Amino acid sequence: MSETASSALLKTGFRADPAMFVHQETDRPEVRLDLVVQAMHCAGCMRKIERNLGDMPGIKFVRANLSTKRVTVRWDPAVADAGGVVDKLAAIGFDAVPFDSQLVGALDSKEMATLLRSLGVAGFAAANVMALSISVWTGAFSGMEMQTRALFYWISALIALPAIVYAAQPFYRSAYRALRKGQMNMDVPISLAVTLATGMSCVQTVVNAQHVYFDASLTLLFFLLIGRYLDAQARHKACSAAQNLLGLRAVAANLVEADGTRRSVPVGSLEPGMRIEVAAGQRFAADGIIDTGASDVDSSLVTGESLPQAVNIGSQVFAGTLNISAPMIVTVTARDETSLLSEIVRLMENAEQGRSAYIRIADRAARIYAPVVHILALVTFIGWLVMSGGLESSLSNAIAVLIVTCPCALGLAVPVVQVIATGRLLRRGVLVKSADGLERLAQIDTIVFDKTGTLTLGQPTLTNPQALSPADMMRAASLARSSHHPLARALVEHVGDMVLQDVSDIKEEPGQGLEGWMGAERIRIGHRAWVGSEVEASTHKGSELWYRYGDGEAVCLIFADQMRPDVAQTLAEIKSRGLKVMLLSGDRIAAVEEAAKLCGIADWHGEMRPDAKVARLNKLAENGAKVLMVGDGLNDAPALRAAHVSFSPASAVDIAQTAADFVFQGVRLAPLVEALDVAIASRRIVSQNFGLAIGYNLVAVPLAMAGVVTPLIAAIAMSSSSITVTLNSLRLNWKHSKEEPQQKPD
Repeated sequence: MSETASSALLKTGFRADPAMFVHQETDRPEVRLDLVVQAMHCAGCMRKIERNLGDMPGIKFVRANLSTKRVTVRWDPAVADAGGVVDKLAAIGFDAVPFDSQLVGALDSKEMATLLRSLGVAGFAAANVMALSISVWTGAFSGMEMQTRALFYWISALIALPAIVYAAQPFYRSAYRALRKGQMNMDVPISLAVTLATGMSCVQTVVNAQHVYFDASLTLLFFLLIGRYLDAQARHKACSAAQNLLGLRAVAANLVEADGTRRSVPVGSLEPGMRIEVAAGQRFAADGIIDTGASDVDSSLVTGESLPQAVNIGSQVFAGTLNISAPMIVTVTARDETSLLSEIVRLMENAEQGRSAYIRIADRAARIYAPVVHILALVTFIGWLVMSGGLESSLSNAIAVLIVTCPCALGLAVPVVQVIATGRLLRRGVLVKSADGLERLAQIDTIVFDKTGTLTLGQPTLTNPQALSPADMMRAASLARSSHHPLARALVEHVGDMVLQDVSDIKEEPGQGLEGWMGAERIRIGHRAWVGSEVEASTHKGSELWYRYGDGEAVCLIFADQMRPDVAQTLAEIKSRGLKVMLLSGDRIAAVEEAAKLCGIADWHGEMRPDAKVARLNKLAENGAKVLMVGDGLNDAPALRAAHVSFSPASAVDIAQTAADFVFQGVRLAPLVEALDVAIASRRIVSQNFGLAIGYNLVAVPLAMAGVVTPLIAAIAMSSSSITVTLNSLRLNWKHSKEEPQQKPD
């Protein structure tokens, strides 16, 4: 990634330590706190957290992420504070601790270990009680006496009761925390069902009834724990790509002191200007510039390219990338919380924790779960009691309804897909910035490209340097260094080490050019008409930049730029998907026509001002088109905002990257096609997940109310529904691993 790209990313978002930081874009600092809430298990928990924290004075933003068990809160420090946020979470039954990636992994491991122990106890007890039950069933056909049967039942009770008390703790603790605060969650009906089934069996044992259900209670608990454990494992596997990126951070750095001595220091203590040594095989601990040494660096995190990149003195390196060949000394240029890796993590988290329309639908559906499930269970119990008069069968059917009605599948239908999709795109060099970007990307039917820096590499070279005298070349470059436009950068690169002068009152007119003053003389570089050239048109096919100093004659500088290496193949793939392709550029008509011919784009327009691009996009939208805009320049920012969804290359200017929904890395255009495929696949899988979740409840609940589904079958079905949705979502990764194309050198 270029220096411009990295600076653009580093200027996006927040600056802070891992737990709390201040937003730098507002007059009054906005404080952010990231918390881990391990007791968050379902969409209902997420809604409860967001609603209660959102109602607090001064809270400006709350977002809960079920996959990472993470809650992000932003507030006005003059009104709210961190203690109030944590206390509010505790008041509604959720203990919270400051976010730490290692802590999340430890908590996940602890949770799965607890579930596994409970699962083992439930399974062992269920096997023994089932053996006793088989003896009772066999004895029913061989004349077993009532006293012998009662003895077997009491032995079953002695085995089952302590096992249930221990194995059901994950559900009981969660339910108790919710009920203690006057709240409800999905573990309340599960705990109620297990308690009712066990209590009914105890009563049947005391009265020496013909049937008891300790085996069913334990088996029910066994399958519920299997479901919870597999669900936790699946969610852990589909964990946030942003959280996984944090594992690339180095823990310590080898600091090089002024006298040449080395000492190990925490990465968080590094400051710009410090020098660190990075051995071969180590990851860079911070963003920096190579001071001594040369090596190969695995920078796939930044560029999306799997081949190592050669670096030497003066090259820029980034935290998290891997030094492969030889040791180097690096001068640190950014603190840990402002590194490119931290910025990518923040962008990914913003996308993962956002709310698309699909998620809002799922949240609303899951919201009515608690009251509905208890009402349905009560209706089932009363209905069966009235119709059959049997307390045992009525209670059993009500228990089945309590268990079988599950909102987890619906609550997981979208978030897991969103997390997996953003992680897959990150590995292919695409940063997803917008929460509903994938949803909108899947809807597009038209793609509009800018030319320079988008279809081309944005690395033009000056072809007629003799057009300017050395003095004018120095003046032009002195003004051009204030712009990120590819032609301006090419002009600055052409002069090399020439000493440049100061230019005052510099202004940039989007789509037109730059203006500044040297003493009493005005300097302009930019569009022909804006500079004031009397030449009506140019015949060359290259890109041009006009220069004028004071009242002197306007001079045309001609630049040649290379197309991206895979542009023709990528556009052919886009067209094969039935999408319309357009080219809208502010460059000269001759240059745009030449590029359109090389790319095979029939619908193209040149010399378009920013307002003209926006007008064209608005016209397309009025005609029903869903437009994807791909651009990189200052003049593209309004169009990027006006489009249905937008892409920007990592080499784009800051404002373009800020306006875009996606940022793609590297010199290839192929990540655009990958993003389209992932967006369409995500939409298809989300629809499948909704169908699975809704279909499950539509079938399972009536069957449970009708008495067809036993509590044991209900437990198996409920666990299977959420696992099925999660595994279906993981298909995005399975497909990716099978179809991963081999990277080719540029």
